[in-house]
Amino acid sequence: MGKTRVSNNIRRLRFEHGEMTQKQLAERVGVTRQTIVAIEKAHYSPSLELAFLIAETFGVPLEDVFSHDPDP
Repeated sequence: MGKTRVSNNIRRLRFEHGEMTQKQLAERVGVTRQTIVAIEKAHYSPSLELAFLIAETFGVPLEDVFSHDPDP
């Protein structure tokens, strides 16, 4: 089984939701701003629970926030 990559639309969603800052999102979902930075840059894949919390914060389905892209 090869490596996989999880991509996300968090940056776009933050700006579509009143230009929410990374700090504001972090506070809403209970993590540090650095965690949000790492997730946005695809340096870190969130837990399933955190992924759902992020999607719920934006009021969108999980698939609108995260997608799974196989690494070529």
